[in-house]
Amino acid sequence: MFKFVCYSLFGLFMFFCPLSLWGKTTIPVDHIISYITRELSSGAKLYILLVMYVGAVLPFVRRNWDKDGITQFFTIAKVFGAAAGTALYFGVAPAWLARPDFGPFLYDKLATPVGLVIPIGSVFLAFLACFGLMEFTGVLMTPVMRPLFKTPGRSAIDAVASFVGSYSIALLITNGVYRQGKYSAREAAVIATGFSTVSATFLLIVAKTLGMMDYWAVYFWVAMGVTFAVTAITARLWPLSSMPDAYFTGERVRDPERGGSLFSQAWQAGIETAASVDPLPKLVWDNFRAGLNMAFSVIPSIMSVGLLGLVLAEYTPLFDWAGYVFYPFFRLFGVSQAMLAGKAAAVSLPEMFLPAILAAKTGTPLLKFVIAVVSISEILFFSASIPCIMGTDIPLSLRDILVIWFERVVLSIVITIPIAMLLGFADVIPG
Repeated sequence: MFKFVCYSLFGLFMFFCPLSLWGKTTIPVDHIISYITRELSSGAKLYILLVMYVGAVLPFVRRNWDKDGITQFFTIAKVFGAAAGTALYFGVAPAWLARPDFGPFLYDKLATPVGLVIPIGSVFLAFLACFGLMEFTGVLMTPVMRPLFKTPGRSAIDAVASFVGSYSIALLITNGVYRQGKYSAREAAVIATGFSTVSATFLLIVAKTLGMMDYWAVYFWVAMGVTFAVTAITARLWPLSSMPDAYFTGERVRDPERGGSLFSQAWQAGIETAASVDPLPKLVWDNFRAGLNMAFSVIPSIMSVGLLGLVLAEYTPLFDWAGYVFYPFFRLFGVSQAMLAGKAAAVSLPEMFLPAILAAKTGTPLLKFVIAVVSISEILFFSASIPCIMGTDIPLSLRDILVIWFERVVLSIVITIPIAMLLGFADVIPG
C-alpha cells in the first residue's frame, strides 16, 4: 500500500506540480532539464552528439537496418542526422544548415532537450507506470471504454501506458494482448491508432518549444481529452468501423472478473501491482535504459527528418499545397493564420515535432495552442509511430493508416479551436 500510494503520488508530483525555482515556475522534471541545459550546456551538446552516433550505428550492429523499405529509409536518415549533428557541433556546417532557424534550432532547441527529457523523464515515469497507478486508473475507466471507444475495459491500460510511458510501450501491450486473443482485430486497430500517442515527456517538449509551459496543466489535459474524443469518433468511421471482429487465436479469450465495487476492484489491482513490482533500483535502471534506447532512435531522426521537413517547408511548395487541404477548417473558425496553420497540420505526417517548429516562429497564441494539441492527438507519423504499428501483427494497411491520420487531424482541429477560444487564447500576432 505504501508503494502504491506514495510512489504514485511522487510520480504525479514530478509531472504535475508546478514549482517556482530560479525565477521560473514549471514542473520538477522541467526544472531538472532546464538546469542541465543552462548550467551544463557543453556537456549536454556533446552527449547529444554521442546519442546521434550510437543511434546511427545501432541498426547495423543489430543487423536489422534492411528489414523493410521504411526501416532502410530511417537507417539512412539517422546516418545523415549524425552527419548534420557533427557539422553543427564542430562549426563546419554549410551556410544553409547553419541558419539559426535550421540546424542550430534543431540541435539546441529540440534535439538537446528531447535527448535529455526522454531518459531522465523515463526514470520518473517509473513511479507513474510501475506501482499500480496505471492499473488503478484502468479499472476505474472500465465502464466508459466500451460505450465510448468500443473497446474492452483493459484497453484503458494501453491509453494510460502511452501518456505515462510511450507509444512503443502501448503498442507492445496492444500487440501482445491481440496475440493472446483478448482483442479483436478491430479493437486492436482502434487502440493502436487511437491511444498510442507520445508520452507526457514529449508533450513537455512540445510545450517548451512553443513557449507554453505557463499553461502546462491546461495543455496536458486538453491534449489528452481531445485525443480520446477523436478516438471515440474515428472508431465509428471507416476504415476502423469496417474492420472484422476476428481474433488472432481464432476465438476470444475472456479474463476472470474481480468482485466488489469498482473502486475496490481498482484499489486491489493497484495494490497487487505494487506488491509484485521489481525493486526500485532495478525499475529505475530499466526505465533509464529504455529511455536511452528510445533517444538513440529519436534524436538522429529529429536531426534528419526534422531538417528534411524544414527544408521542404522553406524551399518547396510541397507543404503549402498539402496545407490547402486543412486550410478551410481553420478559416471556418476565422483563424487569422489559416495558411500557416494548414501547413503546420500537414507536416505532422512526417514528424510530430515539425508543426511545433513551424508555429513556434510566428504563430499566434491561439495557433500555438491548437497546433500543440493537434501534433499530439493526430498520433500517426512516419518518423516513429507508423513504422511501429506496421511492425505489429495488427492487420492495418498503410492506406488505412493514412486515412485515419487525415480523419484525426481534421477532427482535432475542429474540436480544439473552440476549446482554445473558450480558454482565452488570443488570435493576434505577438509583438
